[in-house]
Parts: sequence; C-alpha cells; structure tokens
Amino acid sequence: MSTKQRGSGWSIKLVYTFYRLFGYTFIYYLMYPVTFFYFLVAGNVKEALRDYYKHINKPFNNWVYFEHLRHFAITMCDRFVSKMSPKDYTFEIKNEAELMRHLHNGGILLLSHFGGWASAGNCFSDLKINIVMQESLIAPIKCIEENIETKNQHLSIIDLSKGGVDVTMKIASALLNNEIVAMMADRATDPKHKEIVTFFGKKAEFNKNPFSIAYKTEKPLMGIAFSYQKPQHYRIEFIEIIMDKNNHANEEIYKAMQTYADFFASHVVSHPEQWFNLYPFWKEKA
Repeated sequence: MSTKQRGSGWSIKLVYTFYRLFGYTFIYYLMYPVTFFYFLVAGNVKEALRDYYKHINKPFNNWVYFEHLRHFAITMCDRFVSKMSPKDYTFEIKNEAELMRHLHNGGILLLSHFGGWASAGNCFSDLKINIVMQESLIAPIKCIEENIETKNQHLSIIDLSKGGVDVTMKIASALLNNEIVAMMADRATDPKHKEIVTFFGKKAEFNKNPFSIAYKTEKPLMGIAFSYQKPQHYRIEFIEIIMDKNNHANEEIYKAMQTYADFFASHVVSHPEQWFNLYPFWKEKA
C-alpha cells in the first residue's frame, strides 16, 4: 500500500511564517477558514470518513466532517510549531512516573495516526526517540527545519523509503543502545507485515512488524495514545504489552496485536475526530 501524506511544503511554510509574525492564537483561528476550504474540496476524504464513522457506530454529518478536518489541521500545525517552541506545550500524563521509567529503559513504542503523537515526540527532549515512518512529507520542508533553533536533536527519523536493510540495521542499532524505536501500529506500508485482528467487531489490518521485533528481541513493548484536549495541551495514556517467549511466536504476536487494537479502539471511541487514517480502513469482501 502506498502511503499518502496529507499536507504540503508551501502550507507548512505559510503556517511557520504566520506563527513567527503573529503567534499561536492567530494560526489556531486561521485553521477555521483553512478547514472550510478543504471541507469544500476534499470529497474523497469525506467518503473515507463516512465509512470510518459507520464502522465505529458514530453519527456522521457535515459538522462532524468539519471538526475532523479541523482537528487534523490543528495537530498538523502543532507538529511543526512544537519543533520551534516545545516549552509552550503541556501534557497531562496518566501514571507519569511509570511512563517515564518505561521510556528511559528504551524498547518499542506503538504509535498511530491519532492525535498529537508528533508534538509529544518534539517535546520529550531528554529521550532518544527513533521514529520509523515514510518520510515523504519531510523533504519539502528541510529548509524550514534547518531554521528552527529549538529542534529536538534527540529525535530522529528512520525512513522506510530507504529500503529494508538500512531500516533493519538502524532499528537494531537503536535497540542495542536501549533507545526508543517508535513504529506506526495502525498502518503497514509493506504487505508482508499486515496482520488481521478484530477492530470494532470487524476484521482489519494492523502492522505486525513492531510486535514481531519485540518478540524476537525481548525488548519492552508499549502502546501509547496522545489525545488533543485544548490548544497546545495533550493527554497521554499508555499500556504495557507483555509477550511470553515460552509460547509460540505467532500466538503471542497475535494476542499482543489484539491487546493493542482493543486499547486503540478505546481511544478512537473517546476521540473519534482524532484518528487521521484518511482512507478506507476496513476492506470487507463483497
């Protein structure tokens, strides 16, 4: 599956410029007319979201559609503003001491295209975090990143487009150094890493790869969710997922994936407007 990134270099440059000139409040309210523009033109996204809300048994109308797009716009802005001004962001963390203990020990962190995962990564400046992702959005904004003085030097990207061997070596190196390797669990770019689990009562494909790596390396595995609460404020919740090496790999990996899917579903129910997988996720056969 090809991964389609939303956003563009020029739009990020515009937000960056307005933020420097007028501050965060200005760009926060600017997202209303920006959202309305995409509300009018993004018909394919609307149909994907209609399907999504149907599967999670939530009502869908034009206002819900607008709010979903607006939350996407806000979290996308936060992704880059938090690189410039990480201290302006606050986080409400459930069991903060336990979370930080897990993170400082390294291991595999299960992310998703939900809420403000990127903003949180920018703000945890004392942790070495390696995010495994498709870097198609990064190239157009390199010139912007180079001008951001507060850029988090402890955050690095492992680019999936560089190929399997390069990615594998970088993941292995990070885990050997007891660093955090963060991987998207809700989307597999390689078909061989797709595994079907039950999600909202239907079969859905999740990314098996981080679970397989955790089983093979016996590294800690943790699911985490970053939900937007109000401007520049997010709530963080997590779950530790334990696999038993005494049991067969396929059995333990499937159980771990289902545990994560259930954890993730609970956050989707609470904040349906914050899952930004803007394409048909369930693919039932006719």
